[in-house]
Amino acid sequence: MEMRKEEIQELIRLVEESKISELEICEGKRKIRIAKGSTAASARMAASESPGESPSEEAYALPVNREEAPKLASNLKQIVSPMVGTFYRAPAPDADPFVEVGQAVQTGQTVCIVEAMKVMNEIGSDYSGVIRKVLIDNSEPVEFGQALFLVETK
Repeated sequence: MEMRKEEIQELIRLVEESKISELEICEGKRKIRIAKGSTAASARMAASESPGESPSEEAYALPVNREEAPKLASNLKQIVSPMVGTFYRAPAPDADPFVEVGQAVQTGQTVCIVEAMKVMNEIGSDYSGVIRKVLIDNSEPVEFGQALFLVETK
């Protein structure tokens, strides 16, 4: 079953009028996420649909308020979270962190865990290089695409 434009607009209205700040609904392969502060959401969704067409995936992608990423030196790369969840630096509370600042890492090496829906997801480095900064505190929530580490590449 596919959600109609009117149903999505009603969900947006309900979120705006309620005390919740975010709502996420999954139906099959479709996922809709509505977050407060997304003023362009309904305008972008309405503009992307025309009568008789089914909406594209982009029509359901609502903007998330994020600060603009600062410009980095060309050899500094960000490892970002591939999902929303809780960030953990170590495999267990009493274990050593996967990586420390100043430590060399290889592409694919596990650098942290992001817990999402009670599943522990190991996050691997996208780059070979040296960890220069950990950007998130342990046990803090993270968003999709949020920078977790800075890696200095060669």
